Amino acid sequence: MKIVIAGGTGFVGKALIQLLQDNGHDIFVLTRHESKLENGVHYVQWLHQQEQTLAIFEGVDAFVNLAGVSLNNGRWTKKQKKAIYWSRMNATLEIIRIMDMLTIKPKVLVNASAVGIYPTSTQAIYDEDFTDYATDFLGTTVHDWERHAKRAEALGIRVALARFGVILGRNSGALPPMLLPYQMHIGGTIGSGEQWLSWVHIEDVARAIYFAITNENIHGPFNITAPHPMRMKEFGQTIAEVMGRRHWLPVPSFAMRLALGEQSTLVLEGQQVLPTLLEQQHFIFKYPYLKQALENLLKAQN
Repeated sequence: MKIVIAGGTGFVGKALIQLLQDNGHDIFVLTRHESKLENGVHYVQWLHQQEQTLAIFEGVDAFVNLAGVSLNNGRWTKKQKKAIYWSRMNATLEIIRIMDMLTIKPKVLVNASAVGIYPTSTQAIYDEDFTDYATDFLGTTVHDWERHAKRAEALGIRVALARFGVILGRNSGALPPMLLPYQMHIGGTIGSGEQWLSWVHIEDVARAIYFAITNENIHGPFNITAPHPMRMKEFGQTIAEVMGRRHWLPVPSFAMRLALGEQSTLVLEGQQVLPTLLEQQHFIFKYPYLKQALENLLKAQN
């Protein structure tokens, strides 16, 4: 297949590219930099060379949109929140515009999303049927992101909305900063410890996106979270167990809010989210349990 990826140089994009290459697909990555061919991947400058870009993308089978300023890239100031929001909207609308101008439309658009669309709760259990979405900054951003992506349906394109949980990777994503306190022998429960963490291994993220590209029954929102979410206290205890370190020094909520501001909601609040649609379609997680995932991610570090 011929697959176009926006945001292909990021954490998820790199993992997805490796998986797609391993399976023999042709990869085109949208970039703001000069077009080039590197390691078998076609990097295509967009937003500037419209005619050339459109010609290259004729006959594309799938678009994957992962573009957007990272949620973890600094405090959520008004300026940063504006960048987080509009980077996602503008990239998505540009992809819709490109697909609209193609003579032959792609079969599917897999658009990134996030479990932040669900309200935070220590009791509720969320799957894809839940539609009473959160109204805070993150919930509003994700809802609008999905709404723009759905415009592709009017072009006859299947749209799959990949709602990512907290993605764990060896050198990137949410895990390295979580490990740091334990590496310093001061790890402990963050906040109340009762908040849910709907996590997922980076390999399963890439595999689930590929599954959505190839499985016509995946359309609309689908949660990419491991089937066994954990409360923050148990999450930290599992890190300590795998690393052979103590879990003892708590980090109070006020300290996290003081350090991170509004961004602290990412670790102080959470949702229990299940990958119901993926499991209904018989997707098999390689790392369904946290201890198993951490042992894989940390084996090169211990």
